Amino acid sequence: MLTNLIVFILASIIGSEVISKVPATLHTPLMSGSNAVSGITIVGALVVAGMVGDKWAMYIGMGAVIVATINVVGGFLVTDRMPQMFKKKA
Repeated sequence: MLTNLIVFILASIIGSEVISKVPATLHTPLMSGSNAVSGITIVGALVVAGMVGDKWAMYIGMGAVIVATINVVGGFLVTDRMPQMFKKKA
């Protein structure tokens, strides 16, 4: 359990450092591309949450499903708004 917690903390720190270095002009296309990765996360979390017998693992899997779903929905909303920014105004 301690090893998993250490890996999670290190991955969170590295992920936030990587994301903070991305310029604003690339943020929307990267968010659009991350929808596929979050979709894979949702499928994996559903499989893990359904297969384990431990309650904590099931709760962590359920939390991963919720967070990944929020990420996918937000990414699709931003991607949907992006083409509207480039339309000519009447």
